[in-house]
Amino acid sequence: MRILDLYIGRTFLTYCLLIMLVLAVLLSLFELIAQFDDVGQGSYRMADAFLFVFLTLPKRILDLLPITTLLGGIVAIGTMADHGEIVGMEAAGISVPRICTTVFVTSMLLMLAAGILAEMVVPAMEQQARKSHARAISSDENIDLSRQGFWVRRGNSYIHVEKMLREGVAAGLDIFRFDDQGQLQTYTHAHSAVLQDNRQWVLHNVTQRVIDDGEISTRQLSTLALDAFLSSDQVSVLGLPPYSLSTPDLIRYIEALEESGQDADQYAIALWRKISVPLTTGIMALLALSFVFGSTRGISAGYRITIGSLVGIALYSVDQMSIQWGLLLNMSPVAVAMVPVLLISGITFVRLRQVF
Repeated sequence: MRILDLYIGRTFLTYCLLIMLVLAVLLSLFELIAQFDDVGQGSYRMADAFLFVFLTLPKRILDLLPITTLLGGIVAIGTMADHGEIVGMEAAGISVPRICTTVFVTSMLLMLAAGILAEMVVPAMEQQARKSHARAISSDENIDLSRQGFWVRRGNSYIHVEKMLREGVAAGLDIFRFDDQGQLQTYTHAHSAVLQDNRQWVLHNVTQRVIDDGEISTRQLSTLALDAFLSSDQVSVLGLPPYSLSTPDLIRYIEALEESGQDADQYAIALWRKISVPLTTGIMALLALSFVFGSTRGISAGYRITIGSLVGIALYSVDQMSIQWGLLLNMSPVAVAMVPVLLISGITFVRLRQVF
């Protein structure tokens, strides 16, 4: 029995990985073509385009995991059914619920992979990709990108920004202002900052230390205006999308956005999707089984794959549209992230009831 369980699990994972490979290569090719538009800007070359595609590969894999789990399950178990292996297993005493349980337990490896990708791999590699891209196409020599944010020089001031968000909101600013002799005059730290009309930044939750004749005075300010040190184009290039942030970073920047009066729903949705994507991956494995053991049993593998592909595309479209509609209608981020999961779970439950 254990040998058959291992065989079912190995077959399921093999087909999932093969389908993942095909789809990931295809989407990577599209991304590479899109990157050709930036080749020639600044020092951005073909090698940089290939590097960007490689670094953003984990995000594409994460996006594809639910649909590849669905298709992999349909192809793997469907092929076994077409070859008479499922009938043989049932004759050997392995029930359909046992097969379904084996597939679901195996899918937990994919759920674990989705969680690791979402929390550890994608944020690190996406941020590296964005920084490498920005460094290559930026023509401003006064901007220096580092592993921890970036530095900007404006006159006698050096500004360090820990993270730049797409809405023109920066988090974690440190400003060092020097006199003509190179002596530090002021040090300013702001929890967050908002770009207004491309003319100035409004710093929030500010701590400023002024050095005068060897004495240091400290003051706390709720807000402080600062002349713009980045253009809107630079803000766009340096900005990080929500999915490129880890859970601790998302929590911090949601607080920063709310503190500065900005809408944080997009980042809250990204936070909850770190939970919903792994859950969807596991549910898709069960949905795949319903196409094999349900009403389509005895139908050709090609038909199952076609129907499964259409269902997968439809569910993926619903998932993506729910994000856009959720933001448009100002829905709860929890609802936006979890409603597609509940919808897929409901469909899966109804179909599996036809099996048992």
